Amino acid sequence: MARRVLIAQAVVVGGIALTLLAREFPGLVREVRIWRMVGVRAGSRRPR
Repeated sequence: MARRVLIAQAVVVGGIALTLLAREFPGLVREVRIWRMVGVRAGSRRPR
């Protein structure tokens, strides 16, 4: 019985996490692009 409750809770939490991830995905993609551009520019500088 307790195992079923734990599995049900894991399914609910997983569903909520997937919903939040799907909702925030476009913003996350934009952030990753920004960080890549910043990283490329910072990496191309000459070390002192």
